[in-house]
Amino acid sequence: MSDLGNKERHSSTSLVETTVSTEQIFEGKIISLQVDTVTLPDGKQATREVVRHPGAVAVLALHEDKMLVVDQYRQPLGRCEVEIPAGKLERGEDPLEAAKRELQEETGYTCGTIRKLQSFYTSPGFADEIIHLYLAEDLKSGNMKPDEDEFLEMSEITLEEAYQLIKEERISDAKTILAVYAWNMYKLTGEI
Repeated sequence: MSDLGNKERHSSTSLVETTVSTEQIFEGKIISLQVDTVTLPDGKQATREVVRHPGAVAVLALHEDKMLVVDQYRQPLGRCEVEIPAGKLERGEDPLEAAKRELQEETGYTCGTIRKLQSFYTSPGFADEIIHLYLAEDLKSGNMKPDEDEFLEMSEITLEEAYQLIKEERISDAKTILAVYAWNMYKLTGEI
C-alpha cells in the first residue's frame, strides 16, 4: 500500500505552490478553516481556502453475504443517508484501532479479521481529510455503543439492495459507494 502522506510522489516540481502566509479563520470541534496565500508556479499569488480534518476510518463489514450499514441523519444534506460504519480519528489514534472501535460502537459487531483496503482523500481541492477504508469479516454480534449525540439504525443489506440504494440516492457518499464497488469486485474475483 502506498503512503498518501508522501507529497513528493508523482509530483512535478513545476506545479508546486509555495505557501507565503496562513490566516486561521475558524477552529471547531472537528474541523478548522484557514486561508493560505500561495505563490503560483508562474510567480503570481493566489489564495486557497483549506479545511483541516483529523482524518477518519470507514469499515466495509461483511456478515453472511451482507454488508452492515447505518442509517443516520446528515445535517449538511438535510436528510438521512445510508452509510458504512465510519468515524473520525481521535488525536494520535491508530486507524486500525479506530476502525475496530467504530465498527463496535455503530453496529455492535466485533471482527475476527480486519485488513486495510485503501486510504483516500475526500476532497483534495479544499480539504485534507483522509479516510482509511478497512474490510472486516468473521463478525460477532454484540451491543451498539454510539456516541451520546449519535442516533442511527443499523441493518444488513445484500449487494443488490446496496445498488438499489445507490440508484435511489439513499447511498450517495463516496466512501460507501467505493465500499459497494469493492465488495462487488470481492464477490466476483475473491480479491480486493
